[in-house]
Amino acid sequence: MGKAEFLTPKAISNRIKAKGLQKLRWYCQMCQKQCRDENGFKCHCMSESHQRQLLLASENPTKFMDYFSDEFKRDFLELLRRRFGTKRVHNNIVYNEYISHREHVHMNSTQWETLTDFTKWLGREGLCKVDETPKGWYIQYIDRDPETIRRQEELARKKKQEMDDEERSAKFIEEQVRRGRDGKETEETPVYTELMRESEEEKVVFNLGATACVAGPSKPSAALGPSALKAAAAPPSVKRKDPPSGSDSKSEKKKKSALEEIIEMEERKRKQTTRTDYWLQPNIVVKVVTKKLGERYHKKKAVVTEVRDRYGAVVKLIDSGDKLKLDQNHLETVIPAPGKRVLILNGPYRDTEALLEGIDEKSFSATLTLDSGHLKGKRVDVAYEDFSKLA
Repeated sequence: MGKAEFLTPKAISNRIKAKGLQKLRWYCQMCQKQCRDENGFKCHCMSESHQRQLLLASENPTKFMDYFSDEFKRDFLELLRRRFGTKRVHNNIVYNEYISHREHVHMNSTQWETLTDFTKWLGREGLCKVDETPKGWYIQYIDRDPETIRRQEELARKKKQEMDDEERSAKFIEEQVRRGRDGKETEETPVYTELMRESEEEKVVFNLGATACVAGPSKPSAALGPSALKAAAAPPSVKRKDPPSGSDSKSEKKKKSALEEIIEMEERKRKQTTRTDYWLQPNIVVKVVTKKLGERYHKKKAVVTEVRDRYGAVVKLIDSGDKLKLDQNHLETVIPAPGKRVLILNGPYRDTEALLEGIDEKSFSATLTLDSGHLKGKRVDVAYEDFSKLA
């Protein structure tokens, strides 16, 4: 039977069928040829070109499978990044959109048998965040592009700079308020001077607000005379009248209340500090809780030698000395015996060293005595996961 002529109904029908997707079982990945029915696929398998491709594949089958697997992974992740970004999406939705392209790499030519196996592999390799739900597997792309990371770091740096400017302005305002209070207290404090005269003939003048009393040597008053003579005869280092003790205690009380107010403001700032979802710090002792590394490392203690990207850390095992790179989800804090030094990792007293005083098992917290900072010596209650033993 000859080929249908151009623009005949049969030719148009054939072109429409050739445009759309056909059945996967009639597709040859090695030759990248889609057959329309079983008879056509059988004829293709008997063709000389197909036999040559099979001979090439039989020489090194792993090479071809790796090539198709890499192509499938690259195209799938590119579609996920471009189409959905970092949103959480069902894996079947992405796969259906991927296979809608006619020239796509079929999964039956890759190392993965099912879409679920491919999804689990993406999670193990750290290319995507995967989680299983009653509705199926969901994936979320992890963008590790250097330009994106640089942009995120720049935004974080700008945000930190704005916060630093706000803290700097707040400190400047507090300093101005403190100076104003100190100056006001200094102005209100009375100043007392010695009552002295160089000669007996000089007049003694008392300034008592609106009234003034003038006394001469020829007519000394009975009340003022003796005290004036005593003051003249006294050595210069002795004051005639000492300041009242109530004034000193009052000024000290005012200064003390101002200091307490500053401490309360700092304490309030600490309490308003929001918790962070990262807690790793260098030179602390942690415990490996993941089972993916085998029983050799499970429940083993290690020292954090380096923190990477806030959520990852390079740890050195205390027993064997092996070095591992782990995520913070695979680690947990270590609670030492009472009297040992610890480091607070989260909360209002973050990055503060302390001494472990006691443990409250009912509330899952411990009593710590701060050993650094301006609040040194203060006792606080901190949850188990917010502090760890110092190396």
